Amino acid sequence: MTPRSLALLLALAAPAAAQQKPPSPPAAPAAYAYADLADLTLAAPVIADAVVRSTTRLKGADLAGVAPGRTRLYVEADVIALIRGAGGLQPRVGYLLDVQPDWRGRLPALKKTRVLLFARPAPETPGQLQLVAPDAQLPWTPAVDASVRSIARAALGPDAPLRLTGVREAFHVAGALPGEGETQVFLSTADRRPVSLSVLRRPGERPRWAVALSEIVDEAAAPPPRDSLLWYRLACSLPPALPPASTAGLAPADADAAADDYRFVLAQLGPCGRTRAAF
Repeated sequence: MTPRSLALLLALAAPAAAQQKPPSPPAAPAAYAYADLADLTLAAPVIADAVVRSTTRLKGADLAGVAPGRTRLYVEADVIALIRGAGGLQPRVGYLLDVQPDWRGRLPALKKTRVLLFARPAPETPGQLQLVAPDAQLPWTPAVDASVRSIARAALGPDAPLRLTGVREAFHVAGALPGEGETQVFLSTADRRPVSLSVLRRPGERPRWAVALSEIVDEAAAPPPRDSLLWYRLACSLPPALPPASTAGLAPADADAAADDYRFVLAQLGPCGRTRAAF
């Protein structure tokens, strides 16, 4: 690696590092939640399956912006497969990685380790990558590899759910019988694609809910399966309660019913389940 290439990589890393919180993140969990992998996969234009060839400990001015207690390495890795990204990635890539020594001050032994890299190409530096987050190098396992590939495929599908940006409005219509009613909650997305939630209640029956990705609500629609991309978009993006503005035009009883049905959907989705530290 040339001094100019290293300087460019350091310049790219410095702004992101400056925004990090001082405390070091906890050790990586043995298993990653679906939301953790989806966060990294969707943020990374390049995802590579690679084997670490060498690491070089950087010193002095090259450590600018490194969080307290961590050490910066320049890593070179041989690419086994490109999971996501346009062609042209060189068979050997380099990138900066900030690591935490153990209690004895020893650095992780990364040489010959198989890893998944979530990155973007470093501009004007062929063969160099910039990790999308400080922890965007994960140990490779068959399970993690399969999950990442599944998420990447789902994200490229023609009906892939895009990022939710909020709740637009909610409506509730009471039925003719006590306890009968239907709620619809219309969501906003990054590309203004229609997405809505519906909850149907009938006396003596378990409430049914579904999500629609078009203007038409399919009566046969079902909730998204857990650990799917649509589930992730909902469970990790929906606000914890209906915004007051979304029910401002409803009668108080209808607004309360819509709020109850929204809470029911959140309960059915379950928690997002992120385990990664916030960077």
